[in-house]
Amino acid sequence: MSLIRQLDRLLEAGLAGVTGRSPAELATYVAALPDEPHSVLAVHPTLATARHLAPLLRRHDKPGFVVDDLVDLEQFVPIAGLTLPDRPLYLIHEPDRGDDLRNWSPNEALPAILERGRTPLTVNEGISWLLQEPKVLEPNHCFMTIGSRKPTGDTLDARTPAIWISGGTGHDGPARRKAPKIGWCWAGNRHTWLGFASARHRAPLDR
Repeated sequence: MSLIRQLDRLLEAGLAGVTGRSPAELATYVAALPDEPHSVLAVHPTLATARHLAPLLRRHDKPGFVVDDLVDLEQFVPIAGLTLPDRPLYLIHEPDRGDDLRNWSPNEALPAILERGRTPLTVNEGISWLLQEPKVLEPNHCFMTIGSRKPTGDTLDARTPAIWISGGTGHDGPARRKAPKIGWCWAGNRHTWLGFASARHRAPLDR
């Protein structure tokens, strides 16, 4: 999909409204990007946070949401060694859901992703990908975004963000059943229905 069409999809989803930037201004950010095949526009968290982007997701006409107990989502930042392009919009190349890593824990999956020469997606990048390709999120085929973690002193918080489909139970409520859900999982736990989203690289890395 061309970058112009990808921008159109972001605008249709409501990106201008949540960022306070005009469509023309957002178009200038896209015009500065390289034209790389198999790439997806990613929204930098300084342009819009994951919490702002989540409601732009749609599945069965239901908006996405952040789970109630993830009140500190904004404190989840790129992990050490992961550098985001210093652009409001940038590219992630060849995103993949990581289905073959299902039933691995985040602690186990990260070294495997790095050994493949790939980089784990951040939660913003995972949402950005779904805004372009909503069908990537399927029942029993969802994913974690372990490129985002919350530092706690010299260690990391034990949670990792993940994106899946709400079952409408518990605090989610029945009205949110089948809606895209931004939640979290323990870094040491395994889930048979969660892969680990990653990309080949980001562009342009110019800082």
